[in-house]
Amino acid sequence: MGTLGYSLDGLHNVQLAIPPGAEETCREFWRDVLGMTELEKPPVLATRGGCWFRGGGLEVHLGVEEDFRPNRKAHPGILVTSLQVLAKRMEDNGVSVTWDDDFPGHDRFYTFDKLGNRLEFLEPTAVADVA
Repeated sequence: MGTLGYSLDGLHNVQLAIPPGAEETCREFWRDVLGMTELEKPPVLATRGGCWFRGGGLEVHLGVEEDFRPNRKAHPGILVTSLQVLAKRMEDNGVSVTWDDDFPGHDRFYTFDKLGNRLEFLEPTAVADVA
């Protein structure tokens, strides 16, 4: 646990804002394009709207914000295996991707969900062993 007496043990979820009534649009992207599984929200939270998804050890909560404005800069960085395959799946589903090679040791691209929230997908590149 270290000298602080506690440890940070990972990320439980990422929450992104959505406008009221946008749940089906979220399903089209997070479930249908990315292939994540929709979770049933606890009843006390379900009354607030929004939806939750899980896949690959990642949980994304999409919460209703009355004065919604998409995140154009702030974003989750999601690790991916077979990044090229994901990029092609997105493009085949009408989602554009923008490749960026400015992050050493990773291949990555940026995209936006169907509501305009920025997302980063990245995959570590193989590093040659130095003898």
